[in-house]
Amino acid sequence: MAGMSQTEAWTIGRLLQWTTGYLKERGAESPRLDAEVLLAHALACQRIELYTRFEEAPSESPRAAFRELVRRRAEGTPVAYLVGRKEFYSLSFRVTPDVLVPRPETEFLVIRLLDLAAERAPGAEGPAIADVGTGSGNVAVCVAKWLPTCRVTALDISAPALALAAANAAQHGVAERIEFFTSDLFAAVGPERRFDFVVSNPPYVSESELGGLDRDVRDFEPRSALVAGPRGTEVIERLIVQAGQRLVSDGWLLTEISPQLDAPVRELVTADGRFELGPTVKDLAGLARVVQARRKRLEVRG
Repeated sequence: MAGMSQTEAWTIGRLLQWTTGYLKERGAESPRLDAEVLLAHALACQRIELYTRFEEAPSESPRAAFRELVRRRAEGTPVAYLVGRKEFYSLSFRVTPDVLVPRPETEFLVIRLLDLAAERAPGAEGPAIADVGTGSGNVAVCVAKWLPTCRVTALDISAPALALAAANAAQHGVAERIEFFTSDLFAAVGPERRFDFVVSNPPYVSESELGGLDRDVRDFEPRSALVAGPRGTEVIERLIVQAGQRLVSDGWLLTEISPQLDAPVRELVTADGRFELGPTVKDLAGLARVVQARRKRLEVRG
């Protein structure tokens, strides 16, 4: 932390001021927030506590830990990986480089599912929900937390991701209502299993888009959870087909998308023929975020 007089004490206020400028110069989108989160982590305190301790000068040990965190953040490592956690839908989740960092946009997936679940007929049995590509388990855990009668099946092709998801479920007291399967979509789940909701935040980045992503994402988050293929819709195409086989009549498929995939994904759902499309859910910026489709009633054959 060069550039500041060594005769001046490295107080919390000065550490935050210097680090904010340093990270801003290196392209951080939220340098002040990053600095606060990292310093609070190094000091083993809550971020809000920093504001009452501005004049305090931390000892060398936490300052050294903070310097190392700042160095790695300047190189692009996401803050969530550095501190090992990320807040999502008001809950704290453990995260590692084995999983995507939970993002606010994915909260719209949870919100829509909870809204649809609330519209179910009074007295209906708790819904069966499949979270496909569960990652850290953020969606599965939030759903289980706020829908105490539901049963959740969490699927992910990555065993390390599932282990982390299971740990998060245990942390939030919902592990007994979530089943975990190492599975490529529904491959490891018996064909007799049916669901009221299939929700997913699948890989939807195209190979050509990868290079244009922020380096925090491109160089540090798991490629298999980001990139779907040349078009970006490859995983969603397979998901639509398998969801059509697994959903009950009037069951819902909810899938997160990037805004530019709204039209292509809606076309894929329509072409499948087994769904009725609902309006695409938009985020706070007005961008397409969640495609929703209702499974048509299954034919009853005599």
